[in-house]
Amino acid sequence: MAPYPGSDADYIKDKARRDLLTLLEGVRGKKNLVISQNLAGPVGIFVKFSQLQEYGVDRVFLLENANVDSSQRNVVFLIHAEKIRQVQTAAEQIKRLQQNGNVEHEFSIFWVPRRTFVSNKVLEDAGIIGDVNIAELPLYFVPLEQDVLSLELDDSFGDLYLHKDPGCIFLAAKALMDIQQRQGYFPRIIGKGDHARRLADLLLRMRKELDAEESSGLADPSSRGLLPSASTESLIIIDREVDFGTPLLTQLTYEGLIDEFVGIKNNQADVDTAIVGANSVPQAQESSKAPQQTLKQGQKRKIQLDSSDQLFSQVRDANFAIVGDILNKVARRLESEYETRHAAKTASELREFVNKLPTYQLEHQSLRVHTNLAQEIMRNTRSDIFRKVLEVQQNNAAGTDPTYQHDAIEELIARDVPLKTVLRLLCLESCMSGGLRSRDLENFKKQIVHAYGHQHILTFSALEKMELLQPRSSAATMLIPTAGAQPGTKTNYNYLRKNLRLLVEEVSEKDPNDIAYVYSGFAPLSIRLVQCILQKPYIFSLVKGGAASATSTPASTASPGWLGFEDVVKSARGATFSIVQKGDDKAVRARQTLSGNNATKTVYVFLLGPRRRIVICTTSIINGDRMMDAAIEKGNFAKTEG
Repeated sequence: MAPYPGSDADYIKDKARRDLLTLLEGVRGKKNLVISQNLAGPVGIFVKFSQLQEYGVDRVFLLENANVDSSQRNVVFLIHAEKIRQVQTAAEQIKRLQQNGNVEHEFSIFWVPRRTFVSNKVLEDAGIIGDVNIAELPLYFVPLEQDVLSLELDDSFGDLYLHKDPGCIFLAAKALMDIQQRQGYFPRIIGKGDHARRLADLLLRMRKELDAEESSGLADPSSRGLLPSASTESLIIIDREVDFGTPLLTQLTYEGLIDEFVGIKNNQADVDTAIVGANSVPQAQESSKAPQQTLKQGQKRKIQLDSSDQLFSQVRDANFAIVGDILNKVARRLESEYETRHAAKTASELREFVNKLPTYQLEHQSLRVHTNLAQEIMRNTRSDIFRKVLEVQQNNAAGTDPTYQHDAIEELIARDVPLKTVLRLLCLESCMSGGLRSRDLENFKKQIVHAYGHQHILTFSALEKMELLQPRSSAATMLIPTAGAQPGTKTNYNYLRKNLRLLVEEVSEKDPNDIAYVYSGFAPLSIRLVQCILQKPYIFSLVKGGAASATSTPASTASPGWLGFEDVVKSARGATFSIVQKGDDKAVRARQTLSGNNATKTVYVFLLGPRRRIVICTTSIINGDRMMDAAIEKGNFAKTEG
């Protein structure tokens, strides 16, 4: 296949847009589009509502609202075939329209990303499989940025780890296989974690299947003769289970704190209009927005948070401690540029200022939004509860005796802070310290059940099944780095904290030279593992107390894979592997360590180009609250009168 002239993100956007519009074009005439809520956001990233209108879409309805009407003969459903409840809901709505509608409808279903046996069975059981036209929309990765590709599977964490459903691993393999077919196969696959190993095995199997199809003449001519990629150096796969601790900590960058306090989904945040004001975008531009924005009304305003906002690009990765200074500098610069209109003396100078005015106005509007957001975040971060939570988190990350934090956690329970906050602290202690003492765990269970409801007995059961909250196997687990579980069965943060220098005491927030600045001194283990592959000299110097900079130290290509860190990575949970893909399709396993337990969300990192540009691929964007949401029991089993 000829290489696409743009980036992977541009190719994926363009292909997804063409695929969807081609499917819509195949449904002749005006049509109503019914789309599931979890697809509305991703679809809005690559196609605008105005483009859907050009291809005959009259109105857009959310599947979950069950309010599709009979205004058009053609009704198109765009839903995720892997989500059975959505398929059942679509079948119910089709039957209702058939029974109650005054029009003889023509129904079409576009399955995302593929048609499944179960989705067919649901339609067959409903008796409508012969009444609908079925097609597939192969949407896998959704580009959130040029270097961030996400499957946007919101439930993948709970599906994979709580419900033991490996479907997201298969979808990730399909998405990565598409990249291999376009660019050539990954010369080396390196990874850590049991599900990472399963993903690598799936990729190897899919490549063998492609080779078999090629040998039999069944393969697509564009994918024949697959060679090693000239632009991709490696695929690095890190399971989320290897580093449960990091996402349980509060993110301290500007974008991270927006995600913590407001929530970011599909590059957008729903912010109260009392904070950022009403939307001032002209009505003419409203119709070009994503479909879901035309459907939601209320006191929330959608704020776009991606690289299209130049100011957000400046502050998104900054530690929140310096965001105020950055915004002040931008405000002073804008004020200075506005003042240049008084210095304009000639017609050409005035014309130049007028031409720049729309840019100034957009930047000024963005500055107002982010200043208001930053003030709201500051109000939250200055609260007594936030500071107490952060203190407990940082003490756990630093490896201090966690029992000294229990009084603070009990106080938070007594003050009725959100349950997710309390559970995050308990799970963080469990992950960082090898579990809680049995009597402490039972005491917290009793307090939480009495304070938040007896349904949370099921919440604790789910957390234990996910291995986020466990009793400590022995007192020595926390105190002796090599004691406790066998290598590879649990991540030993106490050992890795020292041997990968997870704690960096002196970190510059204004001019950071280490990833530890994002948590004000704690380096995410998953990032350190990637650095063990890409920046070996830096990690060696860091552990030995050197002053090398992560941004200036070149990666060593002389020692590929985990070479030099084999013993260290054994203390992180799960299988360790480094696979070389050769032209004759023989996979050479350089190093492999197997262990027994499962993972959750898997993060994939693959490196492109001679400068080692890093592109991050993920099943979804996760934080501690979303991890807890997967486990918290939503039902209320209290007895009601009458």
